[in-house]
Amino acid sequence: MEAATGQHIAFYKMHGGGNDFVLVDHRQGFLAMAEQPAFARRVCAGKVGVGADGLILIEASPRADFRWRFYNADGSEAEMCGNGARCAARFAVLNGLAAPQLSFETLAGVIRAEVDGRRVKVAMTGVGEYRRHLDIPLEGEVLHGHFVRVGVPHVVVQVNELEKVPVQVWGRAVRFHNLFQPAGTNVNFIRVTGPHGLEVRTYERGVENETLACGTGAVASALIAAHLGQAASPVSVQTRGGEILTVSFAGQGDNLTEIFLEGEALVVYRGELWMDELK
Repeated sequence: MEAATGQHIAFYKMHGGGNDFVLVDHRQGFLAMAEQPAFARRVCAGKVGVGADGLILIEASPRADFRWRFYNADGSEAEMCGNGARCAARFAVLNGLAAPQLSFETLAGVIRAEVDGRRVKVAMTGVGEYRRHLDIPLEGEVLHGHFVRVGVPHVVVQVNELEKVPVQVWGRAVRFHNLFQPAGTNVNFIRVTGPHGLEVRTYERGVENETLACGTGAVASALIAAHLGQAASPVSVQTRGGEILTVSFAGQGDNLTEIFLEGEALVVYRGELWMDELK
């Protein structure tokens, strides 16, 4: 795949469960590090850009099939993104950068992935730092939640009526709450539907809005439900976008290992960015 020609940059638009990304082959390194956050904001902007939740730059790696740099829509760099990881893995296979069983570098560590057509399974790394049974005081409300780091920070709040949750209001308040500073956190509201199922709505840090799906949020939600004795592997996670992501793991309770996220990574289209006209 030719990454860049003059002011034209080739890209793929992909999504996992409605969590959408712009992916660029950046192995030639034509964007300086200092320029990348602004580039992400321009590309991810709706109406005047491609429109996406994040930007993924695929780069060369000396110890894995490739390395990525992942930027949220606001230009902030994230350590990990589960749905983005699935899209990056399929992108690499489609473009001949890696075999179906592959690995790639992220800020959260080296991620292993398996690509089988549209379905991609990724091994989650950097899971830990559990802080359970937190009272989170908001204006006029106290939420009871649980914190876990799944490459990136997540709070999980269990609710009875998911459709009635003011995700934008509560999500933003928790995301910037003093309990989770300075990095802030993603916020998931879940309803457990059975021993192997749950529904989730996620407010994503960096996007600063509810997204149709969040891979690390699905994993965090499933792990917290398992820690509370309410779910067992595999867990089918119903996302806001309608896709069901599968989270699997070994063990139970406080001893969960071999954590995987699986689902479809879909190509929407590919094209060229005209950089001299991208505002």
